[in-house]
Amino acid sequence: MEVSLKVIGVIRSPFRQKDETPIQSVYSDAPGAVEVYPEYAEGLEGLEGFSHVYLVYYFDRAEARALRQKPFLDGSRERGIFATRHFNRPNPIGLSIVKLCGVKDNLLDVSGIDVLDGTPLLDIKPYVREFDRLDDIRCGWYDELGDHSGREHTPAGLRRQ
Repeated sequence: MEVSLKVIGVIRSPFRQKDETPIQSVYSDAPGAVEVYPEYAEGLEGLEGFSHVYLVYYFDRAEARALRQKPFLDGSRERGIFATRHFNRPNPIGLSIVKLCGVKDNLLDVSGIDVLDGTPLLDIKPYVREFDRLDDIRCGWYDELGDHSGREHTPAGLRRQ
């Protein structure tokens, strides 16, 4: 079965190269903008009351599709792609939670952006505390890595083996 998706807009960021892009939005305070195409702007009504949104996007510059990949935070060994957040996925779909700073017409002003400039936008969903926050969480191999503080969290800033 094949699925077809529509691009509903474009994400703007200061990042032009993969190696300068933060590996997750939680490690970014970079400003960004989301341009929703005019034919979808009506769907933004009511979004301005939310502090954060999920951006669902297409990794249009992913270079390969792999079932095993070395995660950026642990380059010591390959792991199954579905146990990582790597962009070289069978379906290169990305997900980021960003702070929503403002909505004007079909433009969202955001911060905490972690994607390349010009990334195609597939969807926007509001972050809702009661739906999206879980307390009893395990994070597999990531938990085993220990403290990550003090590390630069861009692909170029991570130690790889």
